[in-house]
Amino acid sequence: MPSAIRLIPLDNTTRHHDHDYHQIVIGLTGHAEFEIEGLGGSIAPLSGCIVPANHVHYYEGIGENRQLILDLPADASPLTGPHHEFSRLFDAPRFFALDEPLRAYLNFLTQELGQPHHQQEPQQRQGQGDLLAATFLGCLYARLHPDRLVSGHSRLNLPALDRFIQRHLAQRLTVADLARQACLSEAHFSECFRAQTGLTPYQYLLRQRLGAVRRLLTSTRLPLSEIAAHTGFANQSALSHAFRRTYGHPPSQLRRDSDHQGAFLPAIS
Repeated sequence: MPSAIRLIPLDNTTRHHDHDYHQIVIGLTGHAEFEIEGLGGSIAPLSGCIVPANHVHYYEGIGENRQLILDLPADASPLTGPHHEFSRLFDAPRFFALDEPLRAYLNFLTQELGQPHHQQEPQQRQGQGDLLAATFLGCLYARLHPDRLVSGHSRLNLPALDRFIQRHLAQRLTVADLARQACLSEAHFSECFRAQTGLTPYQYLLRQRLGAVRRLLTSTRLPLSEIAAHTGFANQSALSHAFRRTYGHPPSQLRRDSDHQGAFLPAIS
């Protein structure tokens, strides 16, 4: 699918889904609530969130609202070629607020979308939309990933990071929290982490949380809602979706299998 920029309201009903393209949602008027793989937050006017591809997300518009939504496949023009680094924006879900220059550009972008030339031939409209999206992504990237990459990578102390994650597993840990532990900027930390582990920090953190879920499922009788609270998921539904997506079956099946075998199963992280 090609990239797209849409101006729409969100339903005043909680919905959830995932899709195989990246997405950026920015509030124009009203409010909305989002939860992306357990990371929750509110979107007010001139703030937004990043939804990486294939991440289950819950969303709900609050009253009258209007959002600008960028749909961006991995092979879209604003994320490839000279813009390939912008794809790092989608290493993990996050929420952000627009500063004054970006607010001014957003105002220009929404007005430009309403101009007559954006009702022209689809191919020409697509090219103009890609240019607008690439400019916005470049500005956002400069703010969220301010450090230029340096040659070579710092060696991260993964055992220390693991201990930190386990101590704070019930909290909504972010990549920024892990970067602070390593005394690195978020951008540099993410690059070093990917080079050392082959995973993004968010993927690693999710793996650790799901490993703890498996241990609790097979070694305790805690209800799923309490396990979600102990492992940093916003609620039981968010945990179940992440678990099913990773392991191909619901968490209840693991507990039933463990009970049937009459012994605790080893955790898989």
